[in-house]
Amino acid sequence: MTTSTETNDLLDALAKVLLRCALLGILLLLLWSGICAFAGDLVYGIHGKLFDLTRHELCLIHYCGLAFTKICVLLFFLFPYIAIRLVLRKRS
Repeated sequence: MTTSTETNDLLDALAKVLLRCALLGILLLLLWSGICAFAGDLVYGIHGKLFDLTRHELCLIHYCGLAFTKICVLLFFLFPYIAIRLVLRKRS
């Protein structure tokens, strides 16, 4: 029985870590999109001239980066968290 309890404790701790990582990833997405929305001219002024990018290219890079980050947060943090919670619910 202790092995089952230890496994449940380990899965619970892992689920907590995954949830925190997912929340930090979502916070990163909100911060990134907020900066792009409200300080887009400043971002373009710095990165556009530094890397010789047009405004369209910079927006496209940010859009693809946001999409990639969102997919990674979902696949690597949120879905495993949900799966672990379902396993723990079934075990108890």
